Amino acid sequence: MSDELSEAVGAAQAGDENAFRFLYRRLQPGLLRYLTALVGADAEDVASETWLQISRDLPRFAGGEFRAWTVTIARNRAMDHLRRQRRRPALPVPVQALTDLAGDADTAERAGETIGTEAALALIATLPPREAEAVLLRAVIGLDAESAGRVLGRRAGAVRTAAHRGLRRLAAMMQRQDSPPAAAPRATAPRPRAGRGRPASGSPVERADG
Repeated sequence: MSDELSEAVGAAQAGDENAFRFLYRRLQPGLLRYLTALVGADAEDVASETWLQISRDLPRFAGGEFRAWTVTIARNRAMDHLRRQRRRPALPVPVQALTDLAGDADTAERAGETIGTEAALALIATLPPREAEAVLLRAVIGLDAESAGRVLGRRAGAVRTAAHRGLRRLAAMMQRQDSPPAAAPRATAPRPRAGRGRPASGSPVERADG
């Protein structure tokens, strides 16, 4: 957690309303994108419930990664909401333990830079579920693999691998979108046939009068 965020958390715990507003402005955009992936159009309502609980429980926050704490609350509120609605989450989250994969910083950076746009969020929704939520937690919320793993109850290596694979897929999809479409071949007029009353050159023969 950055020094600025850590200071704001301490001030908010002491009752500083401006510090709490700073935390809200800093974290709400990422939380809202994350919740949109989980509950769709109900994200604003779930975010409101999340911040109500954050404000109530903030005095008991005992340190650690504050963003992971807030996103855990958001995720729990989202699952409660889906249970009340008797709906399955938009991104079910069984993350399997996968072997670690060497990271490609350029790929991750290029994909991560554009996440947050509506188009990128729509692309994330097309990823396999375990990759989609890992990408959201790593690239949208900004958690490290260990913190994201604690949120999901999974190993850090599994989250790191799922996020890496998801980012690679995103980069490939964005590259395809950036590529200009191939030009369609120009249609050519069919060559006229030679037939009765029509010479091989294709010029019509005028009929004689009478």
